[in-house]
Amino acid sequence: MSFALYTIGFVIFIGGVAWALATAGLSHVWVAITCVILLGLGILTGVTRTRSKDPSS
Repeated sequence: MSFALYTIGFVIFIGGVAWALATAGLSHVWVAITCVILLGLGILTGVTRTRSKDPSS
């Protein structure tokens, strides 16, 4: 799975979470904080799952 595809899926997931939090009536500040945290987690997990293994010496 490519990093771009992983990132697109995670951005869609973050959009859904943000929409649910806004619909639930949370403040926009908390919605933004949650999105930034999820974006960081998405980048970290995307890099670890899509990076190629280092060749052994």
